[in-house]
Amino acid sequence: QVQLVESGGGLVQAGGSLRLSCAASTKIFSFIPMGWYRQAPGKQRELVATITPRGSTNYADSVQGRFTISRDNGEKAVYLQMNSLKPEDTAAYYCNAKWGQSDFWGQGTQVTVSS
Repeated sequence: QVQLVESGGGLVQAGGSLRLSCAASTKIFSFIPMGWYRQAPGKQRELVATITPRGSTNYADSVQGRFTISRDNGEKAVYLQMNSLKPEDTAAYYCNAKWGQSDFWGQGTQVTVSS
């Protein structure tokens, strides 16, 4: 079982920045691929960014060049630095861990970008 707790969401003006954090409660964190997803009202949950245990990253086209995912295996945490935020980035952001056949999710943190 992997428990995930996100933090760092909030209200920001367009062009601003936020940093999301996700703390994991598992001893095997350094072996787990991690990711950030988001879900806007009335829309399906979508991939934002992923990071492998060794630090290889992948981004959705919509956030490429503006968002950066990173991880600290010693702290058992994954981060999402979000710059140049746009109103269309408004959504609930969820931390994800994949282990075996299972997906684990945090409770989500709301990001609202005002125009």
